[in-house]
Amino acid sequence: MLPSEQRRFDYLYKQHLTNLSLQGKRPATVDGYARAVRRIANYYDCCPDNLSTNALKQYFAELIQTHSWSTVKLDRNGLQFFYRHVLNKEWQWLNIVKPPQVKTLPDILTPTEVALVISLTKQLRYQVMFLTLYSLGLRLGEAITLHVGDVDAKLMQVHVRNAKGGKDRFVPLPKRTLLALRYYWKTHRHP
Repeated sequence: MLPSEQRRFDYLYKQHLTNLSLQGKRPATVDGYARAVRRIANYYDCCPDNLSTNALKQYFAELIQTHSWSTVKLDRNGLQFFYRHVLNKEWQWLNIVKPPQVKTLPDILTPTEVALVISLTKQLRYQVMFLTLYSLGLRLGEAITLHVGDVDAKLMQVHVRNAKGGKDRFVPLPKRTLLALRYYWKTHRHP
């Protein structure tokens, strides 16, 4: 990039980061949207503020060939944010970059298979972790951040904090899971 072009890019990029934080975007979203602007700037070796629709189409056509659809969608959303909130331009061709609609069913273990996985696990802490993940329907990151105070034995529910999207939620606590957690607590007692 020419020095004047680099200065313009640096200014716009800083504005992009500022607008993302003012919109209250989560750190992972800020990182992805910022990467999208850097990636297209590196691709064309210029500031992306004056790219034509054809240049953007060419960029996304190549991006689809080299990256996953999740990356393509993240770049599309990041550039859309950049155009709308930094350049104050309308993003006219949002529907051009559309991932294919694939509906696949996830692999779901039967209760027998889950019981087998848990019973074949050697260490008690992993057995309790697998039981807790499965019975509460938690993501791994949600289970890792659970604390003893999040388990409410009276109301038979667990408070999952800062889950996906930064939201809190309550999930029902099965009696069997409560008993397993209590048994583990007696042997471990880590705060």
